[in-house]
Amino acid sequence: MARLAGVSRATVSYVLNNTSAVRISEPTRRRVREAAKELGYVPHAAARSLRAGHSRMVLMPAPTVPVGPLYGRFINELQWALGRLDYTVVQYGTVGVHGDEAVRAWAELRPVAILAPGSGLDARGVAVLRRSGARAVVTLGPEAVEGAHALLMDHETVGHCAGRHLYDRGRRRIGVVVPREPGLGVFSGPRLEGVRRAVRGTGATVTELPLAYEEAAAARLAARWRELGLDAVFAYNDEYAMLLMRALQDEGIAVPGETALIGADDLMLGRLLRPRLSTVRIELPSGRDLAELVDRAVRDPAAPPERRTVLGAAVVHRESS
Repeated sequence: MARLAGVSRATVSYVLNNTSAVRISEPTRRRVREAAKELGYVPHAAARSLRAGHSRMVLMPAPTVPVGPLYGRFINELQWALGRLDYTVVQYGTVGVHGDEAVRAWAELRPVAILAPGSGLDARGVAVLRRSGARAVVTLGPEAVEGAHALLMDHETVGHCAGRHLYDRGRRRIGVVVPREPGLGVFSGPRLEGVRRAVRGTGATVTELPLAYEEAAAARLAARWRELGLDAVFAYNDEYAMLLMRALQDEGIAVPGETALIGADDLMLGRLLRPRLSTVRIELPSGRDLAELVDRAVRDPAAPPERRTVLGAAVVHRESS
């Protein structure tokens, strides 16, 4: 390979091991990579881990709750950014495995870093992961976990934006969809509380509306809509909003005439509806920024944990509200 690339064996080693301590020009790096590709070279991950003293695997437990396109785009961006930093992202399915059992399953894979949901992970679990060789533990959730870096996602802000928007549009009897699907309470609970906080002390009312993600369930809710006496609804997210809007229209309830409606996530499909769907646009953390946080933590595992609030929210007003 060194002969094909026209460089020394040491240079080949530096390039293939992504050694940052030695300055190598980009054209030289490109020649080495092209030679490796031509020769069909595949690096030995275990050997590389032995040399470095740790793996380059970043573990992401697969979500145990339904996720939509917004989260999917975020994961794709994060995987791309970590790949540019020479990490390999592995999604690990943990269906039916929770708490300490899940932590042990993650630890067995010996990742150098783990991006874990904040719910279900405590300080003891972080310590287990650290002892197994994880140099960085990063949680995504509403609260920080002792010993871990934390990306704090304040879903109450999403509900507050939606509730304030509906109130400012003159609505005073507001329903809030709370999905019945298991696992979504960590998001829906704060969003409901955010709506309540938005109208607290105003005389407006907030009604909790449990709803399964099924056409029949939405039809049953729409059938008793007028007896509920609601003039607005925050439908948790755009998917539930579209489900409920169709059921309300089938029941002859005008949107937004009788009932204003708003979702969250700003999905493209919401813009194709008639009326076009109002929504709360959610800003997730940049995959590049998160990848850099992981890399810093791996390089300096003794650094104090970072805490960041990373969820931004803003109303996009369209025709449905």
